[in-house]
Amino acid sequence: MNKICVIGGGAAGMFAAIAAAGEGSRVVIAEHNEKLGKKLFITGKGRCNFTNGCETAGLFENIVTNPKFLYSAIYGYDNFRVMDFFERCGLRIKTERGDRVFPASDKSSDVIKTLEKEIKRLGIEVRLGCEVRDIVTDKGAVCAAEFSGGKSEEFDRVILASGGASYPQTGSDGSGYSMAERCGHKIITPLPSLVGLTCREDDVKRLQGLSLKNVSILFKQNGKKLGEHFGEMLFTHYGLSGPVILTASARYGRKVEKGEIKGYIDLKPALSRDKLDERVLRDFRENANRDFVNAISGLFPARLIPVITERSGIAPHKKVHDITREERDNFISLIKGFEVTIDGFRSFDEAIITKGGVSVKEIDPSTMESKIVKGLYFAGEIIDCDALTGGFNLQIAWSTGYLAGLSAAALKSV
Repeated sequence: MNKICVIGGGAAGMFAAIAAAGEGSRVVIAEHNEKLGKKLFITGKGRCNFTNGCETAGLFENIVTNPKFLYSAIYGYDNFRVMDFFERCGLRIKTERGDRVFPASDKSSDVIKTLEKEIKRLGIEVRLGCEVRDIVTDKGAVCAAEFSGGKSEEFDRVILASGGASYPQTGSDGSGYSMAERCGHKIITPLPSLVGLTCREDDVKRLQGLSLKNVSILFKQNGKKLGEHFGEMLFTHYGLSGPVILTASARYGRKVEKGEIKGYIDLKPALSRDKLDERVLRDFRENANRDFVNAISGLFPARLIPVITERSGIAPHKKVHDITREERDNFISLIKGFEVTIDGFRSFDEAIITKGGVSVKEIDPSTMESKIVKGLYFAGEIIDCDALTGGFNLQIAWSTGYLAGLSAAALKSV
């Protein structure tokens, strides 16, 4: 019987332990927090969007970093198996907009309780407040784990599922990266992801609290198009947030790190330029004798009007009938491409996930075992794989956790 140490009692760690114990291994979960699933508890604003109900192939379209690496893991334990697992264990579930899957109770604690119940049933030993300082190796293979205080304990396998660096208040301190590095692994620089983006322009920050539901944003860097995204966004005291911005942070985080990105917000994406011009002309005709600033109140939310007016270059109290065709044309361009300069992103304190981690080039995708140290496996956010919002990141945790646990339980290291 293999004796396995799972470092980390989050989603990936708990699932890895369940998979390994289900194959007859003796499993110890070492979790330095006072309880299991501390980060899982706050996911989905406490509701826990634990997977997505899309067709399994669709999962890969939402995985941003190294989706091909995850083929074996996800097809080996896909989103439908995850849903089936929780339902078999007694958790009632529901599917909402965007195929997002939640516990029917809307309580993340029920997801954690379901996992804890299975952990107890399988006889898995859980050590809370237990910190692993290092992974001990001998002749290129795992032989023990060193705990705080210098005490070492022999293990046949170690599964490193200690998470990333996001939400450090939940215990994600990045210590797993250091352990992996000491084992010889390369760490792709961790960055905050699914996080707000900071902007250079002061007038953007003046719009703090304004939410726009249907906008399209084109992103460019050095004049080259990066991508275009449609959805909801929010202006903040530092710049931009909201679903469409979180997607952009995941897609372009590495590029933001290398230099400024221009965003062009189409405030009226449902209207072509010509149709928008017709709309503006109609408003101008109906308000021909009014001041410009008062004539555009039907086009924008009140908070946006002062900023739009300033950016238009048209004097706020200029009579509409005096506005030139060139001024109107520039005004249309402004509406179809409200420019923002993205110069950074918010910290790990606010990031939903971490981009970066243990290089997938050094992990066997068919087992999650290290290619450098025999008997060492990886699962979850510590791996350099990340996805968009919608339950996709937790699906990565379940799939890699299951594969790591199953592989570690095998009698021979592959």
